[in-house]
Amino acid sequence: MAKILRVSRSLSPEFLEEVCQCTSQSGVIAVATESSYALSASIHSQIAVARVADLKGRPSDKPLLVLIGKWDQLGSLVTSIPSWAFSVLEHFWPGPLTCIFKSQSGLPKHLTMGTGTIGIRCPGSFQLRSILNVTGPLTGTSANLSGSSPLSTAKEVSEQFGREIDLILDSGPSPGGLPSTILVFSEPPQILRKGLIAMEEIQAVLAKQGISLVDKDAG
Repeated sequence: MAKILRVSRSLSPEFLEEVCQCTSQSGVIAVATESSYALSASIHSQIAVARVADLKGRPSDKPLLVLIGKWDQLGSLVTSIPSWAFSVLEHFWPGPLTCIFKSQSGLPKHLTMGTGTIGIRCPGSFQLRSILNVTGPLTGTSANLSGSSPLSTAKEVSEQFGREIDLILDSGPSPGGLPSTILVFSEPPQILRKGLIAMEEIQAVLAKQGISLVDKDAG
């Protein structure tokens, strides 16, 4: 069974070392995000990323998103960022906004699925960002079988995935509710999925640069 580690307000060096050791050895962990628990593995391990995709039963056309702890981790993942995008990132990161960028080549296939793009979020939790700053970028797909409801407690994760993953980081119950909003950094920018951040909030930031937002999620 997966080992459960309690996430405290202040993360000890021993805690961070154990998590980092697990992910560096192609382990899969569960972490709490803004709305639910997620299955996380180092994006530098093809084996670990494939494990996450297999655990999810992920459709072959749906890439896994990535969590980062700080902006400088974007460099190894994306090829470019539109100039107008920085105002959006500064306004909504850290937070529940997943951004779709043009991806670097050579990343695990489950992160891009041949799309040439990658979804990335800098999460709102300070503890999770502290973990990501030690482990490096991790996958951030919701902890559930594809098509079923996301899991919101460490106990639920243990019951469903405890025999198949390595560590569960227990931060208490996640709030549930809407997932992250997904924004495609295209020309023009597009909302791919409505979520915790309203389209109107993003449009207000873009409007200051004379840019209009397209709702690809409409209907």
